[in-house]
Amino acid sequence: MKEDEHARSKDPVKYGELVILGYNGSLPGGDKGRKRSRFALYRRAKANGVKPSTVHILSNPQDSKAVNSRGQHSISFTLSRNQTVVVEYCHDNDTDMFQIGRSTESPIDFVVTDTPGGSKESEDTSVAPSTISRFACRVVCERNPPYTARIYAAGFDSSKNIFLGEKATKWKNPDGHMDGLTTNGVLVMHPQGFPEESKQGMWREISVCGDVYTLRETRSGPIRGQLAQGESSALQDGSLVDLCGATLLWRTAEGLLKAPTLRHLDALRLELNAARPQCPVGLSTLAFPSLPRSHSLEERQPWAYLACGHVHGRHDWGQRPERTRDREEGACGGTGGRRECPLCRTVGPYVPLWLGCEPAFYMDAGAPTHAFVPCGHVCSERTARYWVETPLPHGTHAFRPACPFCSAPLSGSPGFTRLIFQGPID
Repeated sequence: MKEDEHARSKDPVKYGELVILGYNGSLPGGDKGRKRSRFALYRRAKANGVKPSTVHILSNPQDSKAVNSRGQHSISFTLSRNQTVVVEYCHDNDTDMFQIGRSTESPIDFVVTDTPGGSKESEDTSVAPSTISRFACRVVCERNPPYTARIYAAGFDSSKNIFLGEKATKWKNPDGHMDGLTTNGVLVMHPQGFPEESKQGMWREISVCGDVYTLRETRSGPIRGQLAQGESSALQDGSLVDLCGATLLWRTAEGLLKAPTLRHLDALRLELNAARPQCPVGLSTLAFPSLPRSHSLEERQPWAYLACGHVHGRHDWGQRPERTRDREEGACGGTGGRRECPLCRTVGPYVPLWLGCEPAFYMDAGAPTHAFVPCGHVCSERTARYWVETPLPHGTHAFRPACPFCSAPLSGSPGFTRLIFQGPID
């Protein structure tokens, strides 16, 4: 369809959505404006993409200021006190640009802050300094089919500049163009066969100009990795983008059409509740609360012993005297540490169950039969298996799997449990 024809049709083209891992459908205080748990990228009414044009090699800092103040987008590479390379960017009619970062300034389309429970457990996140860059990255989408979206490290600031200072990792490529990395880096993982036959890819680092490199030794190390020949910065359905403090999942518009919707997930919840699962101890009927209310504990909320998977209501049976080791191993969200299951005597964490209600994280629309350990978020078996096998960046050079609905690091092996519901005794 030609662009002017499309402009006359009602619906703008949707490129895809970025969804922050660790939130179960919305931010805790609700989604507001540019600060939300998911961000949809639509074709803009007017293209705002840019592409490299003129390169200036300057020996005087004042000259670089003059170039930067011309109202053009530019990337400055400071090589030394008396040499700066400034690459000017000009308007590109064929692309739309979307910028992501911690800054709330106007060039940022999607404001992302550190995910609690992600990289900084136990620290007070209001005090801990953020590791996410103010202008972290940009996604550039082609305005015409197949609407390819590419990721680049760093975003243009309010003066339309990306500035790589003397200490930043930067280099000149064999073809002569300059490139560099941001302080904490932008990492990307492209899975294969997502979501039907998903297989995790390798984590890579993306440069400011969109090339793909193997990881540095540590997150902000001074030496870049090797160029990953033949690998691309083009996002595909299921690609993960890590900004060092928050990880984003990219879902294509096509992928989202095949994914379950909130309505699907609610139908699965109603089906589960219609089977009238019972608490084997209290013999009360259990029910998962409706999805919008699935953030606060309710009287009929199902609880589970995560070591065996038996589902109960909330009760005080089988509490064990807490030893220090038990406290360390089983403290799950302040729900009383380790407990003995009345049905099979297995000892382990006893926690409330919460339905995962961010559809973008699901691999299929299967029944909610499995719960992550230790948080108790419930989803389909295929969804649980995928996230347990997906290492997510943590700290300066570690990787570990985490629950996509709350970012809790998964514990034990395999990191999830199959739930065993007891039907009504009629």
